Amino acid sequence: MHGFTGKILHVDLTNHELEIEQPSQEFYRTYMGGSLLGLYYLWKNTPAGADPLGPENTLTLAVGPATGMAVSGQSRCTATCKSPSSGGAADSQAGGFWPAELKFAGFDAVVVKGASATPVYLWIHDGEAELRDASHLWGKTTLEVDNILKDELNDKKIEIAQIGPAGEKMANFAAIINMSNRAWGRTGTGAVMGSKKLRAIVVRGSGKIEPADKKAIAKLSKWGAKEYAGGDMEGFGRYGTPGVVMPQNGSGGLPTRNWSAGYMAEAEAISGERLYDEILRGANEGKQDRQGRDTCYACIIRCKRVVASEWQSEAHGNPELIHEYGGPEYETIATFGSYCGVDDLHAVVYANQLCNEYGVDTISCGATLSWAMDCYENGVLTAEEMDGIPLGYGNADAMITMLKKTLNREGFGDILAEGSAKAADRLGKGHEYLLTIKGQELPAHMPQVKRSLALIYAVNPFGADHQSSEHDPSYSPKAYEGGSSRYLAPIGLNKPQPTKVLNSEKVEFTLKTQYNYSAMDTISICQFVYGPGWQLYDPTHMSELMTAATGWDVSVDEIQEVGRRRLNLMRAYNAREGVRRDKDTLPKKLFNVALEGGRSDGIKLENAELQAGMDMYFEQAGWDVATGVPTRETLVDAGLAWVADDMVLA
Repeated sequence: MHGFTGKILHVDLTNHELEIEQPSQEFYRTYMGGSLLGLYYLWKNTPAGADPLGPENTLTLAVGPATGMAVSGQSRCTATCKSPSSGGAADSQAGGFWPAELKFAGFDAVVVKGASATPVYLWIHDGEAELRDASHLWGKTTLEVDNILKDELNDKKIEIAQIGPAGEKMANFAAIINMSNRAWGRTGTGAVMGSKKLRAIVVRGSGKIEPADKKAIAKLSKWGAKEYAGGDMEGFGRYGTPGVVMPQNGSGGLPTRNWSAGYMAEAEAISGERLYDEILRGANEGKQDRQGRDTCYACIIRCKRVVASEWQSEAHGNPELIHEYGGPEYETIATFGSYCGVDDLHAVVYANQLCNEYGVDTISCGATLSWAMDCYENGVLTAEEMDGIPLGYGNADAMITMLKKTLNREGFGDILAEGSAKAADRLGKGHEYLLTIKGQELPAHMPQVKRSLALIYAVNPFGADHQSSEHDPSYSPKAYEGGSSRYLAPIGLNKPQPTKVLNSEKVEFTLKTQYNYSAMDTISICQFVYGPGWQLYDPTHMSELMTAATGWDVSVDEIQEVGRRRLNLMRAYNAREGVRRDKDTLPKKLFNVALEGGRSDGIKLENAELQAGMDMYFEQAGWDVATGVPTRETLVDAGLAWVADDMVLA
């Protein structure tokens, strides 16, 4: 069987037992890997109503058919579990070298259940696995643990997926981190891993991943390298995701001061260009491209930032910035920058390092601080309540001080470590300033200017997510005529629409691109390299990649069907856990507060438009319109008859 090792490692932490499963080829063709495979084990192993932070929750890390092959964008892995934020299904993706190394070590997935009585780490190497004591790692930062384990195992090339101190303390937005800078960031996967007292999963292997068609893989790789050189994607590699700061600001879509505006006058100071010119490692020597950019296994894009910054702060002195912690993505620049009204890029870079040190999602963490700022600015919270810290917009020193308290769960930071939604519940106030959906803070893309995001944020099973569908600009008539038709036509989209409408065709665009993104999270490829809108490779290339990797004849339609299967399983799991249409809501602030300044000045969302869009979406998806739950007919058609049978019993 090509594309897979044929082995899945099951870990029972309660009893410290390990077991290797060897699934059939039919199983792999149905579930592929990544998110869909993880959801299968979540449903099978986790009883309905289980506590997300209890031993019954199942945490799976799974890769895909092309992982570890010599082509860009394949070294991805999905972590899946029951979310401590929403109580429903959760997953999160990360890149780096860990995903490929897991495959080289002989496994397609690691499925973890139970909880250890004492801290442990899992050591996987060349088809073997063992649990080891991790008491000496507890309380250490991610880079400290990386260095300790490399010395302990006498191998500098091991790859380590781990939680940090925030995960140990089960902060609601704790992440799983690899390379000290790649994060399974969203949905609280790090809190779940911390609840199991599993500090790290260490992998090392000497195996090789044999595609069914080496020549086809090589052809795809060469095509990508040629297309990349001198093209738009080369600019993406140069500036990374921070390169969209100024375009977002220009469109009125840069969330500012906890989403009170979509425009920040000082945005240039926190732009991707400023980051590249002044703060990337080697900037002073003109060596940014050699020292300031990092990559994932076998990928030519090199979009990861590596920084070397000095930040002079009255409150924090001149803290050391360590290049191993990487640099900020666009979302991080927005949440700690524009969300908080902070225009000091050095402070944002330092905030990113602290989050990677302690292991938290920068989006939810920064957004939680901006919520607290909004509450402070409006008199809902006082400095006295927040340990004497005047946490107002633009106060970088106060932001970093509160961030440190949050990461250590000290004082008021212990409340903020629960995330903004749970913090508001605990305090009994501040709900009108929340920007959360299903308990998860909003990422930095605004549905006021990208209307399909209003719909996708509401209906997405694990809360607002900017990487669960393609964004509206790709389907505009100008973009479609300019080349996005190459990406969208193969999945049946050929009637481009304006960005600020939510009609039936735009809903179809939302759903079909959601299927495509859902498939990418299952076959485990990078959404910045493959996709249905603007990326290096389009859906047809995805079909060619899967066919070459596995030897199966995998069409674009089959890839879409895999994505549809994953989305239906996730919605069905949510329904089993009581998360239905009544939870598919948007924050009240988006409807009640008009944006101020820039091109989005005066805009706010209309609930009637959203509800009409949701009706169309559920109907097109084959789900019950009143509840948002997949019908039995739809589940059976998606290859999930066993789920439909279980739903009757749930």
